[in-house]
Amino acid sequence: MHNTAMHQSTASDRFLTPEQLGRRSRSVWLIFAALAAILIGAALYGAGIYGRLQAIAALEDQGQTDANLKVALLRAVLEGPRALPLLLADDQQVRDALASGQGEAVMGLDRKLQSLVAGTRASVLYVTGKNGIAIASSNWQEPLSFVGNDYSFRDYFRRAMEMGTAEHFALGNVSNRPGLYISRRVGDAADPLGVVVVKMEFDQLESDWRDAARPAYVTDEHGVVLITSLPSWRFMTAAPLPQENLTAIRNSLQFGEAPLLPLPIDERQALRPGAAIVHAIMPGGGEGEFLRLRTEVPSTSWQLEYLVPTEAPIAASVREWRLLTLAGLLPVLAIMTFLLRRRQIASMRIATERAARELLERRVLERTEDLSRARDRLQEEITDHRATEARLQVVQQELVQANRLAILGQVAAGVAHEINQPVATIRAYADNARTFLKRHQPESADDNLDAIAGLTERIGMITEELKAFARKGRTAAEPVELRAVIEGAVVLLRSRFAGRLDALNIKLPSAGLKVSGNRVRLEQVLINLFQNALEALEGREEAKVDIFCEAAEGEVAVIVADNGPGISQDILGSLFSPFNTSKEKGLGLGLVISKDIISDYGGRIEVESNECGTRFTVHLQKAQA
Repeated sequence: MHNTAMHQSTASDRFLTPEQLGRRSRSVWLIFAALAAILIGAALYGAGIYGRLQAIAALEDQGQTDANLKVALLRAVLEGPRALPLLLADDQQVRDALASGQGEAVMGLDRKLQSLVAGTRASVLYVTGKNGIAIASSNWQEPLSFVGNDYSFRDYFRRAMEMGTAEHFALGNVSNRPGLYISRRVGDAADPLGVVVVKMEFDQLESDWRDAARPAYVTDEHGVVLITSLPSWRFMTAAPLPQENLTAIRNSLQFGEAPLLPLPIDERQALRPGAAIVHAIMPGGGEGEFLRLRTEVPSTSWQLEYLVPTEAPIAASVREWRLLTLAGLLPVLAIMTFLLRRRQIASMRIATERAARELLERRVLERTEDLSRARDRLQEEITDHRATEARLQVVQQELVQANRLAILGQVAAGVAHEINQPVATIRAYADNARTFLKRHQPESADDNLDAIAGLTERIGMITEELKAFARKGRTAAEPVELRAVIEGAVVLLRSRFAGRLDALNIKLPSAGLKVSGNRVRLEQVLINLFQNALEALEGREEAKVDIFCEAAEGEVAVIVADNGPGISQDILGSLFSPFNTSKEKGLGLGLVISKDIISDYGGRIEVESNECGTRFTVHLQKAQA
């Protein structure tokens, strides 16, 4: 049964060679690896999303429980002091003190208020007349006593007088401390006697909430932070306030000079009403991602906002779910890898056996064919060798001409300049000659015409130099005046190195010294040597190239010595080999061609170089007189 399954699994590989199977196996593994990577990536991505959702859900459940506890604690703090104004508003001692406005009744009320505050969580308890001026206060013996202060401008006083009761959170104008003011009118609306006010401060509550990692704060109906575990966030706003609301709050001095800036909290993702993921900047410069939970505070218009850090729990949950995903996925991929590899090994074994049989059969045929092909190749190589020798002669001549034309292109601009300058001067002399003739000054006109003739000869000499240099072909040796060769090379170089020819220190040989060769080809050699020397000196101060000749028995040596950086030893050893160069755009053929030209005329080139400079010596045969 197993053999039948294996045969069926490899039937499709019946005609594939081991190499083809190997290439296909690599492709299969690449596809498998890509699919596995995509699968793992998708699984990890999904596990990350699921882990994040699970962590947020757990944090939301826990955070909502904590937020509800904080709201319950806040309500417990509020309920006790709220009963004081209700009870005191019907107290006969309060009514008597308000009726008399002074004397023993007021002093007795002060002491009573003082004793009531000591037994409750209230900060201060005071009674004002219907004009808003406090007549008695629990802090009557303290330096910052409320007695005698006018509170008629306060919202809690006005609303209590109008509606009977009021609650108002504000910054104390005497104590400069924030708190909740709970007020109740004494007497009926038709004949009010005054107002009883209790002020609550939440220092202890804020201290109980204070947890740097989980900030909690209470906002009013405008979104202004009233109670907070982070003191620096007090009187900031949950969102930017409309300008009309901002102006009204500031004018009321409810929160003093507080700037009412928005909290440094940016909502990133809304989860449900009352829950969102936010980014918050904490006091001190720390920042992070939090789960913000909002809970209404019953019996008030306030909201409690609770921030639960999410980064560490989410990261832990994502990491846990991704590890679980990998733990489940990797064994499955390992089993698939094992099965795929076993199938490929079976297919490769069958293909290898078949290929071995086919190889043995082919070798018998290949042995007989090799002998005939070897004979044919030998004959072709002999023919190719002869053709190569012929092409080599043509290529060598083409290289010489190519080098000459390359130099010709470099000097073309200079030749144009050399011609344009005499032409401009001829035009000026011609205009002057016309003027002299009109003035009947034939002698001056004749001088100008002589100058024009000289300039015309100069133009002819330049063009003849260029035409002669561009001619192609190897010419026979003839006596050539060495002085004219050197001067011609300098003329052709002037186009490219016009600003640097001052570096050439030339000692011309005598006019009668002649060598065996061809003027144009010898100029090509000297141009190569002069150009190499000038390029080696580029950018160097005190650049100098010495050019002089030394005559000996039967030969003349032309020396070109520069004070450049020299030629590196690795290049110097193969300097006259083709394509060996130290220039970025050089072909490495100039010196090779120069050596061939000098050899054609029975001469040789020698070179010496070190860090102080390079010296080329061209040995030429002296021409027969």
